[in-house]
Amino acid sequence: MEANPRSTGRLPAAFLTPGSSSFMDFLSEHQPEILPGNRQLPPTQGVIEAPHGTTIVSVSFPGGVVLAGDRRATMGNVIAQRDIEKVFPADEYSAVGIAGTAGLAVEMVKLFQLELEHFEKVEGAQLSLEGKANRLSTMIRSNLGMAMQGLAVVPLFAGYDVDREKGRIFSYDVTGGRSEEHGFAATGSGSVFARGAMKKLYRDDLSEAEATTLVVQALYDAADDDSATGGPDMARRIFPIVTVITDDGFRRLSDDESSEIARAILERRLEQPDGPRAALL
Repeated sequence: MEANPRSTGRLPAAFLTPGSSSFMDFLSEHQPEILPGNRQLPPTQGVIEAPHGTTIVSVSFPGGVVLAGDRRATMGNVIAQRDIEKVFPADEYSAVGIAGTAGLAVEMVKLFQLELEHFEKVEGAQLSLEGKANRLSTMIRSNLGMAMQGLAVVPLFAGYDVDREKGRIFSYDVTGGRSEEHGFAATGSGSVFARGAMKKLYRDDLSEAEATTLVVQALYDAADDDSATGGPDMARRIFPIVTVITDDGFRRLSDDESSEIARAILERRLEQPDGPRAALL
């Protein structure tokens, strides 16, 4: 499939042959060696050190779902990056938050975006949200070999189901096992602490504004107890990435919006630093 500089400029036959609506199946048939899961790693004496990203949280509310992530990437005990982006739109009505090996996770997200776009162009329709979640599960499973060498990718997938008219959240394990979460979910090294905060503050009747405040609060609590999770950095103006997905589609909150939420939470914490519900919605 590689370009030939002496060719007439026509596409290779592989691109003109009718086939599957899955871009991964297309690559598996015509150039399988470029798929991430098919790459051979050199022998190693232990776990490979690579930047890892955590923590991702998601909350559903009547009318949609919120997906958010902190901005820190770590490599062992070192902060590898302070402003990494871990939440990406998958398509118009869904998004992916990445935890695990940062480089592989970003590559997987890009392939997932291409997979959904390819399906839509070939079939002339979008995959259902359930179908999107299943496609992502297949990609994670194909990375199992690298996961066994310490290069795991464990994303969180959320979106607005246009058929059921509600937001839905899906979590995964390193083998590609998929579970639908109800209400809220978290993944990454700070997920235990984030989930504890969401368990106390979550309600079925949250508004969109309350849901966005809740996820930032959960990330703040995770950063308070997990060194791999970065909290709001007021000095550097680095704030969590917060996205909202409704029947209007995907929207990412601006830095001004995220900073306003973070400042409100910090002010409440200063007023009640040891209060169990110091940053109530």
